[in-house]
Amino acid sequence: MKKQIAILGSTGSIGTQALQVIEEHSDLYEVYCLTANNKVELLAEQARKWKPAAVVIANEAHYDRLKELLADLPDIKVYAGADALDQIVEAQPIDMVLTAMVGFAGLSPTIHAIKARKTICLANKETLVVAGELICSLAQQYHNAILPVDSEHSAIFQCLVGEDHNEIEKILLTASGGPFRLMSHEQLATVTKADALRHPTWDMGAKITIDSATMMNKGFEVIEAKWLFGVEPSQIQVLVHPQSIVHSAVQFRDGAVKAQLGVPDMRLPIQYAFSFPERLSLTSERLDLFQHPLEFFEPDLKKFRCLALAFEAISQGGNMPCIVNAANEVVNRAFLEDRCGFLQMSDIIEKTMQRVAFVKTPSYDTYVATDHEARRVAMELLNQ
Repeated sequence: MKKQIAILGSTGSIGTQALQVIEEHSDLYEVYCLTANNKVELLAEQARKWKPAAVVIANEAHYDRLKELLADLPDIKVYAGADALDQIVEAQPIDMVLTAMVGFAGLSPTIHAIKARKTICLANKETLVVAGELICSLAQQYHNAILPVDSEHSAIFQCLVGEDHNEIEKILLTASGGPFRLMSHEQLATVTKADALRHPTWDMGAKITIDSATMMNKGFEVIEAKWLFGVEPSQIQVLVHPQSIVHSAVQFRDGAVKAQLGVPDMRLPIQYAFSFPERLSLTSERLDLFQHPLEFFEPDLKKFRCLALAFEAISQGGNMPCIVNAANEVVNRAFLEDRCGFLQMSDIIEKTMQRVAFVKTPSYDTYVATDHEARRVAMELLNQ
């Protein structure tokens, strides 16, 4: 039987590459559901190719257009809205849910998928950033596997296979450093979104590319690693590695370090999540270490304050990472719309952390209320 896969965010970078993996192994995997937020034309195009049982457009304003585009394919059910996302992941035939949506919006459908006992292939890092304790608790309660798809967390996961009873001393989380690694603080004051979107290594969506430029993306990955691998923030070291060949590493208590290396290709961690514990063939470029130097540098936390703020947030715990995520989503969008400067982003995030009420032991409702309040405060600060 083919594994039935629901892809939340099928029109984004991760989603489109996941479809390539499924195409390469069509004897093993089948698309059950595809979802998108706004890219209705591409979603319809994907639906025509993959013939899923259902498609969901999260933005209800695009529902009529999607229905029109798929009118001649009555076997494909068309739904719209956030509630439809929550409901579709519970569909009985689904084996795996790839959460490739961006931002806070990925939290609710992930919770519904966990409660429906689906295997989670996690590419939406904000889910664990915002509500890591809740998600891990639910996964344990419902006996769910959460398989990481981020290249760094997949690398750590791969390093830990077969090391079940061996204590982690340190996680070495690598970062490309983004496009501004060698710039001074003064130079950062004048960078534009066009500059920030030119990532030197990875081809990603706009939101995550900006987060990579500020290094907030790496901060979120620190928080994600804490929850996925049960370590303290003090056990996670960020290494700037411009070549993006070492995707991350684990140091054990005997001093041994295991690393996962490969060319930058997100299809590998996507496929590994789908096929674990097996490794399937993948048509891709192979790593040639004679062609790649391996360099590592300490990140500049004064220049890239977003990374420092993320460490501060996870050290405080509670709803503080949720506050940081919400503020970051606001300023990230504002930067992309030329309404916020590059350095102004970290200023607004820090002020939002100071102004929104801190809750030490949040519930799901607390996370929702915190997200709403932090966005409101960040918008106010942005418009001052």
